[in-house]
Amino acid sequence: MTSSALFLLVAGLGLIGWLVARAKAQKLNTGRGALHSRPGHHGWHLALWIMVPALIGLVTWQSVSPGLIHQAVLADPTAASLPMMDMERNAVLSDAYALAANPNAAVFNPDAQKLVGAVQAAQSKFNLFGALITLLLAFAGGAFGYTRITAAFPARTHVERVVLGGLLLASLLAILTTGGIIASLLYETGLFFSKVSPTEFLFGLHWSPANGSFGAVPLFWGTIFIGAIIAMIVAIPLGLMSAIYLTQYASAQMRRVLKPLLEILAGIPTVVYGYFAALTVAPMIRDFASAIGMANPSTESALAAGLVMGIMIIPFVSSMADDSIAAVPQAMRDGSLAMGATRSETIKRVLIPAALPGIVAGVMLAISRAIGETMIVVMAAGAAARLSANPFDSMTTVTFQIVQLLTGDQEFDSPKTLSAFALGLVLFVVTLALNIIALRVVKRFREAYE
Repeated sequence: MTSSALFLLVAGLGLIGWLVARAKAQKLNTGRGALHSRPGHHGWHLALWIMVPALIGLVTWQSVSPGLIHQAVLADPTAASLPMMDMERNAVLSDAYALAANPNAAVFNPDAQKLVGAVQAAQSKFNLFGALITLLLAFAGGAFGYTRITAAFPARTHVERVVLGGLLLASLLAILTTGGIIASLLYETGLFFSKVSPTEFLFGLHWSPANGSFGAVPLFWGTIFIGAIIAMIVAIPLGLMSAIYLTQYASAQMRRVLKPLLEILAGIPTVVYGYFAALTVAPMIRDFASAIGMANPSTESALAAGLVMGIMIIPFVSSMADDSIAAVPQAMRDGSLAMGATRSETIKRVLIPAALPGIVAGVMLAISRAIGETMIVVMAAGAAARLSANPFDSMTTVTFQIVQLLTGDQEFDSPKTLSAFALGLVLFVVTLALNIIALRVVKRFREAYE
């Protein structure tokens, strides 16, 4: 029995338990106040006692059974002819597992066919054990839960505790995942700084990991120049003007059409933006550079990546600005207009200053999104780490270098590979700082106007 089929069977038993417990609790309900908890709570209590122990047993068995199956296959007489070297033996076993799952699978070891029967027998045996253990736990839990169905039993309290525990576990899982990421970055970065000076990394002007040069300033500059300067020059004016038009000038029907169309930009995959930048925008910029007299302009440029990145993050700026301007009390608008100000003067002198905290928060979030972008940079900006203020030059960013350093056949104990974790830690700290600033600004945005 497969894991998915076993899961559906346990879910079915839980449903049956819910119906049985609910029906029994309804029979115990002889009048007002006869039951401590409603029949539905008793149903959920019994369903949880059936499903939770069974699913815990199923997950535990799924983590243990591969090792047992492996040992059983190695103990089979047909495995006596396997190579003695662990790498070769594991390659044969891997092909045998593939053939057991799919007889038409392409394999490279002819000895794997001899082990298919042993693999299938071991899998059938231990899958059966797993199914029996899971069902035994389900029936044992169900039997115990059934005995708890009494008029005075606080089923609602127990069910709510389980739900609260599940919510707490989900919250802790997110926190622990973040903590694990930070711990991994700190550990690997510590190994890198034990081999390379932090001063050289943070203040060095030459980046060439293959030659032992780890000055990351060109990478930081490329990230700031593309993501925080060029992209923001595009995104801030267009996003802010879009928000002003949608909130102050557009009709309700026009707003219903234009706002979703604008927010579609945020849902386009970044690889599509990358192709657009590489195949359309970058050649146009190269031709423009040639037309103004530049010699041998590169197809890859910071300007191409920054322009497309700015278009991508327009919804971040526009959406926050839209919400901020719309949240300004109508009394402030009316008061400005009553004093004789025009609509444009009201926007410039009343609405924008009042909504400025929210607008700034949107800009900060957009910057943090832009500096973490990878695909557009990979496909349009180039791989050259250089300090240059010329937007027609090819540049690289922190994210591009992380991808380049961690892909392919790399040695994970070399400074070249470990430098990717140091770059990731710097990017993490910068993004975290931007998000904290944005959250602090949002608190001001929530201020109530008298």
